[in-house]
Amino acid sequence: MGNFYDITSRDKIWTRGAYVCSMGMLSSRRDLLSASSAGFGMLALRGLFGANVQAAVARMNPLVPVQTHFPARAKRVIFLFMQGGPSQVDTFDFKPALTKQHEVPNAKGSTNVYYQSPWEFKARGQSGMLISDLLPNIARHADDLCVINSMHTDHNAHPQAILQMNTGSFAFTRPSVGSWCVYGLGTENQNLPGFVTINPSFSGGGPLKHGCAFLPAVCGGTAIGQDSGNGASPEFPATPLKDIQLPFMKNARLDVTAQRRQLDLVQSLNRQRLAQDGSNEALEGLITSAELAFNMQREMPEVMNLNRESQATQEMYGIGDGKMTDQIGRACLMARRFAEAGVRFIQVNHEFWDDHTDIFKGHPQHALETDQPVAALLTDLKQRGLLEDTLVLWGGEFGRPPLLNKNNGRDHDHLGFTMWMAGGGAKPGIRYGSTDETGMKAEQDKVHLHDLHATMLHLLGLDHERLTYRYAGRDFRLTDVFGEVKRGLIA
Repeated sequence: MGNFYDITSRDKIWTRGAYVCSMGMLSSRRDLLSASSAGFGMLALRGLFGANVQAAVARMNPLVPVQTHFPARAKRVIFLFMQGGPSQVDTFDFKPALTKQHEVPNAKGSTNVYYQSPWEFKARGQSGMLISDLLPNIARHADDLCVINSMHTDHNAHPQAILQMNTGSFAFTRPSVGSWCVYGLGTENQNLPGFVTINPSFSGGGPLKHGCAFLPAVCGGTAIGQDSGNGASPEFPATPLKDIQLPFMKNARLDVTAQRRQLDLVQSLNRQRLAQDGSNEALEGLITSAELAFNMQREMPEVMNLNRESQATQEMYGIGDGKMTDQIGRACLMARRFAEAGVRFIQVNHEFWDDHTDIFKGHPQHALETDQPVAALLTDLKQRGLLEDTLVLWGGEFGRPPLLNKNNGRDHDHLGFTMWMAGGGAKPGIRYGSTDETGMKAEQDKVHLHDLHATMLHLLGLDHERLTYRYAGRDFRLTDVFGEVKRGLIA
């Protein structure tokens, strides 16, 4: 049996490697192609081998960069995940009709009343995009933003919605978005993981949010720090990013040279076993992961060391003892450094925007923690020429309705909410789609989560229908059997 690999899917294709000729003798297909039609068949076979060799190398090490399906607009993604659900009608989706329906909280004994945002919306930039005073620093980048006002998804409970936002599925264990990107593209730096997630939380599926499921292990996200899981839990305290270090990065007994010799011995034994087995995906993954782990010891701490940045840069991000922006400021600056170093997918997590109680207090606090760092990241990427080929995505797993509940909070709304993109080929300075006059439900140019994922992959040069992985007898993909590339979002 011959073993070939398809570069569009990196999946095995088993083909028969022998045939019986008219003389009744057993020969190889290669001999047949060489002898027939002046050998033109062999030329075609060599062309196929070129692609298959590349695919085989990619399978042995999924971090090796591979050719995209078509020219890419973006080389990497930074996903700013505002877990819990920012309110669209208080940030990027101004609804003047709410003023007419506006009621005093708890009036007439009602438990849910339409309530206009307490924050003023103003026209920003040359585009005149309406953005509330809740996010004044991000608002200065209005002309860079591609605001999607018509997002919708399938579930209004946090655990399921968070999983779907991060993996495409709320019901099954599936690879995360970052893992699919690494699997489809490889990465630009073999000494760093292809996918890094900063401040991940325990809530909403825990490690499943950045897991690789059935994809190769090296495609999974490397977690840095840890958020609390619900904003203020003593059981799962947040990990400060100041002076954080990854565990198991130093060996008290062996220096780097001795560790390299030790690893070479283990790797040689693993490769001997792999040669005997012929095919052993678990062992191949172990070989690749061990090599990456060793290389990370040298480069990862250097990238994470924010002291390499100037004081002015750190202040721009809001980094400083006692500042509410310090944690996310460090995360956003670290994201820029990882992007610059060649990491393919970086996720910055912040929670918990789930303001069922007193949104007038909760949302300003979340905005204060994130507004300056996110705006600084956009400024920094732009100044360094990185925004052009870096796709920045901002948003939560769903939004919040235009209703105020009995606790002066807003509940969950998965039928219509807002996310925005910037850079990486996204069309700047536009609004795409709209909700109804109250901001409750997406109506015009609706964008489902699967459509967003399909469009993101398209900007990375990947066809979401061709990026597949065969598992349990089926070809899986990030968008399952759904998804449409929204051309109106692309510059």
